[in-house]
Parts: sequence; structure tokens; C-alpha cells
Amino acid sequence: MSTSGSNSTPATDLTPSASATVAPVVVPTATTAPAGLATKAQITFEDFAKVDLRVATVLSCVPHPSADRLWKLQLDDGSGTPRQICAGIRQHYTPEQLVGKRIVIVANLAPRVIRGEESRGMLLAASSAPKDPTNPIADREVVILTTEREIGPGAIVS
Repeated sequence: MSTSGSNSTPATDLTPSASATVAPVVVPTATTAPAGLATKAQITFEDFAKVDLRVATVLSCVPHPSADRLWKLQLDDGSGTPRQICAGIRQHYTPEQLVGKRIVIVANLAPRVIRGEESRGMLLAASSAPKDPTNPIADREVVILTTEREIGPGAIVS
């Protein structure tokens, strides 16, 4: 390879050769879900398409007045009207950790009254173990699903 001047750098060929191999990328995880977790019944694409997943911003977080494991969250879902949901994550998150956070919600879930408070949706969270109705305070990791980058309330999640 020749260069035309003393300050020139030789060109480098970055085209992969036929014999080049690409090493797989391994992403370490903090924890993994236990093996053998039961899966739910398969649904059709049409059933899944009915679910309206949206980004919402937590505006406020207060204890549910009659449930010690629930937070009552007020959300900005982009509609112009605050949305209230009740979420069973009180032992996993403080109000300071939640207020201002962008979360993913099921926006078209039918409203439900939970111990006297209306909940109009559900936040999405991952868990290291299923809920145990015989031991509701069982040790398990719960992580709220959020967005990687800033995006406005009401953004569609697909």
C-alpha cells in the first residue's frame, strides 16, 4: 500500500472477509428468572392487538387508604385528563422512586374498584417469581417497565 504524502495514513479495509467470524455479544444479567416458571395459555395475535400499551408519567404517589401493599398513582397518559391506577408495588418502590418516572401501562383495561378506589389501567412490571397468594410478602424482585429514552406521555408501545 502506498501513500502519497508523509502525513498520509494508509487506508484500512474494513470489509469483512469471507473467513471472518463475528463473536456473539453476551450481555450479563443481574438476576435471571428461576427455571420452570409456568407460562400462560397461548393467545392469538388478534387478542394481543387489542391491548393498548402506552407510556405514562407518574405525577403523584400516595398510599392506598385501605390496602397496605398498594400505591395510588396519578398519571399523565397524554390524554389531558389525569388517570388513577392502583399498583401493588408498595414494598418494592418508594414515592420518590416513582414520581416523574415514565412507565408502561395497559391503557384500555376496564376500570376496576380496588378496596374503594377506582383503578383505570395497570402498570407493567417484571418479576423474578410469580405472586404467591399464600405468602403475599414473599421475597421477589419487581422491576417496573420503563422507556430507555425520553418520550412523551401517551406514546404507543408496540
